[in-house]
Amino acid sequence: MVLNKLNEARKLFHAQQIKKTGHNSFSDYDYFELGDFLIPALQIFEQLKLSGVVSFGVELASMTLTDLEDGSQFVITSPMSTAKLKACHEVQNLGAVQTYLRRYLWVAALEIVEHDAIDSSPGAEKIDVQAILRGVSNSRSLELLRSNFEAAILQLPSEHHEAVTKAKNSRYRELNKPKEAA
Repeated sequence: MVLNKLNEARKLFHAQQIKKTGHNSFSDYDYFELGDFLIPALQIFEQLKLSGVVSFGVELASMTLTDLEDGSQFVITSPMSTAKLKACHEVQNLGAVQTYLRRYLWVAALEIVEHDAIDSSPGAEKIDVQAILRGVSNSRSLELLRSNFEAAILQLPSEHHEAVTKAKNSRYRELNKPKEAA
């Protein structure tokens, strides 16, 4: 039965030491990036003969969990969303949505406990614009850059959006520079 295997997968997953490599520099917390847990999860799924397939529809994103021995299935769903990243093409916005939903569906499937950004948001506290710009400018990966940029745009008043976009574009160019041969 697929649910029995899913519960076993969750127990095996949570018995492992998985390291959070994502860092939100605005609210100062660490989080799991998709790459932190996907490979260990897939190894456990293979061991248990369980499959997880993510798909995207117009209104729902879903993850179909299938027991590869008896064919039983369980589906986890999430409403589709949109992204409106400044200075990005539509396909980049689509990619951001799919990446986040894929991550959230796996988090739901494995019952991964994460920091709750909504509960810990600073509310009416004074926003340190320079710290936020540094967070965008110092992003270590394209995924982190996208996440930091999105958070900055949501957190900062519109008068700072141009500076955040410039910082994002500059860091994007740096991260995409060809590496020199040693």
